[in-house]
Amino acid sequence: MEVVLSYGKTGLPVELPDDNVIVVRPMFVPGLDDERGAITEALEHPIGCPSLKDMVRPSGTVAVVFCDATRPVPNRRILPVLLGELESAGVRRDQIALINALGTHRPSPPEELVELLGEDLVRKYRIIQHDCNDRGTMAPAGRLSTGQEFWVNQDYLSADFKILTGFIEPHFFAGFSGGGKLVFPGIASLENIKEAHGYGILSHAKSTWGITHGNPVWELLTEGAQLTAPDFVVNVTLNSEKAITSVFAGELRAAHARGAEHAKRTAMRAVREPFDVVITTNSGYPLDRNVYQTVKGISAAASIVRDGGAIIAAAECMDGIPAGSHFHKLLQRAGTPERALELIAAPDFSMQDQWQVQLQAEIQMRADVYLYSHRLSQDEIRTTMLKPCERIEDTLANLLQRYGPDAKICVLPEGPQTIPYIEA
Repeated sequence: MEVVLSYGKTGLPVELPDDNVIVVRPMFVPGLDDERGAITEALEHPIGCPSLKDMVRPSGTVAVVFCDATRPVPNRRILPVLLGELESAGVRRDQIALINALGTHRPSPPEELVELLGEDLVRKYRIIQHDCNDRGTMAPAGRLSTGQEFWVNQDYLSADFKILTGFIEPHFFAGFSGGGKLVFPGIASLENIKEAHGYGILSHAKSTWGITHGNPVWELLTEGAQLTAPDFVVNVTLNSEKAITSVFAGELRAAHARGAEHAKRTAMRAVREPFDVVITTNSGYPLDRNVYQTVKGISAAASIVRDGGAIIAAAECMDGIPAGSHFHKLLQRAGTPERALELIAAPDFSMQDQWQVQLQAEIQMRADVYLYSHRLSQDEIRTTMLKPCERIEDTLANLLQRYGPDAKICVLPEGPQTIPYIEA
């Protein structure tokens, strides 16, 4: 059988055996017939609060936080409607700041901002690129329950009205994306981000896909976001075609909870038993832009691979590993999954991106992980502790020799857009 994997912008066809192969996808929800109308309706009749026009003051400043290029959020379709609503409420353009929620990621170059927002918005609005390392651009919002002072982007914190935008999908350790994640880690300090992604908190059994309440990561991120008193959120859900399927706007907790419930129904799929081999992706462009992000797709597969099994991940990695990143340096320093976990678990160890290495290494302690990327050489892939895959069909054939002709194979063509789990 031929299966087209979500890979880069074009997809990757692979030829797989007809027997013993199960393809698992999220429930397909058609895109909205009128996205603009649905967004407007959500702004006028939000969840848990008055309409946007009734809440915002024409004389006040407004900060709008948006997702960076590592997320497939259709900013170009959401933000013009949102900004039009603000302007119709009497808010002038020079009172509005658009803040790129970069977390620990690199800033967006000009051409990427145009791709994210559209040339019209880039030309007309002030855009701020958050830098988690620059305390001079941040201010304290209060103290977290952990005792650490919470620092966030000052332009956001000082705004009279604060809006968070984004999209909701299951997240591999925060439960679900969207909501308060636009503040924490999106526009928080590196020190705060490290604490929320530390070895202990990520090792908790509930720091995983699809869980919010009782998930210590989600609880801490939401606590931090609420310290900043966001006034309004606009979150969407997407299908495999990146079309908007629903809009959830309003009060932070209420709107996000409604959106997470919807995402859970469509993305989380039960399977009967673990598989010998799981073939996965990172949902194609822009999510599969580097190896760092691809750990998410690997994590989705890890939920249903048996101990001693194998995962084959296909990700274009147009931005590489990225080479020279903290993630890459730690992988090279460790060399093996065992050594990586030993380093990260040390009480005095603290390094940016250690969380992604930890999650990758924990998976590799249970299963072999292969990476297919036509952008990376075999030697480059080996520096990430992953096994290179030159051709998925050949790697699978070799694995079938190891596990036998009756080996059970699962394919997740859309990667972490599908969150499979073993049914009880």
